[in-house]
Amino acid sequence: MSGIIVGVDGSAHSRKALEYAAKEAVAHHTSLTVLTVHQAVRDVYGSPSHYSDDASLTEKARQAAQAETDEVLAGLAEKPEPVTVKAVHGLPADEIVKAAGGADMVVMGSRGAGGFARLLLGSVATQVSQHANCPVLIVPAAD
Repeated sequence: MSGIIVGVDGSAHSRKALEYAAKEAVAHHTSLTVLTVHQAVRDVYGSPSHYSDDASLTEKARQAAQAETDEVLAGLAEKPEPVTVKAVHGLPADEIVKAAGGADMVVMGSRGAGGFARLLLGSVATQVSQHANCPVLIVPAAD
């Protein structure tokens, strides 16, 4: 998937990354893919587990990401074209790295909705920055 990919999780950090990614997509005349990941539970071997309601929860995550994307794009003077909102079920860092395979750039917030608020760089941003095969832009916190 070419163009710019932005990972969102509903946090203020990812919203800021979404705003930045949309502006970058306009500036570079490229597509924007908004990717949200419904967090899978790891099984005893470390692989993602799958449950019967994962599809509906993944769709709810996609709808939330679509609503946030629509809201952010409504506040911009110029909008990127095309914009795609996708949701997948899996482990966030793994899924973002996989999606970044053919991307021009990945944009992420410095940390997401995880529980360690004092971290300067979250675990997903760290893993993606170390393993993605394209440039990764990490948008710092507003404060």
